[in-house]
Amino acid sequence: MLRIVLLVVVVVAIAGVLIVPRLFSRSVTPAEGSSAPDFTLPSQEGSLVSLKDYRGKWVVLYFYPKDMTTGCSREAHNFQVDQPKYAERNAVVLGVSVDSIDSHKKFCAKEGLNFKLLADTDHKVSDSYGSLTNLGLVKFSARNTFLIDPNGKVAKVYASVNPFHHSEEVLAELDRLLKSAAA
Repeated sequence: MLRIVLLVVVVVAIAGVLIVPRLFSRSVTPAEGSSAPDFTLPSQEGSLVSLKDYRGKWVVLYFYPKDMTTGCSREAHNFQVDQPKYAERNAVVLGVSVDSIDSHKKFCAKEGLNFKLLADTDHKVSDSYGSLTNLGLVKFSARNTFLIDPNGKVAKVYASVNPFHHSEEVLAELDRLLKSAAA
């Protein structure tokens, strides 16, 4: 009997972690081929960054839950290591979370990041990209990525990514898209 009770508790806990956040998240993810929602957000450097500033370049817009956490650190580190590969493909990486500018500054200093992390403290950009998880009092960006083409269209949507291999996955997709555009 105790095993059954424990099994029920585990199932309810897993459902709470995997299902409930999706129930409280209300926004819709932009579809591939649609125009990427424009935004202007402050970076860790204090400068304002707009999506339209990157027209003519590929943009890897990745949303992540929290600075200084294991998965987010690994994902950011991989994007940092791959910066020369993105530059070769005329692409920039922009990270977005609901953390503050100060939190981003500390995260960049700790992890040695030199690409822009954007502070979405009012949650509007995360929401417009269908990447806001709302657990009532706690809101955070879901781990989603949008590959945006040089014309500002969403070329690829990645939902609930694996932070340990995601940069490789994005680079492979960029190569595929660049090859098909050249053909």
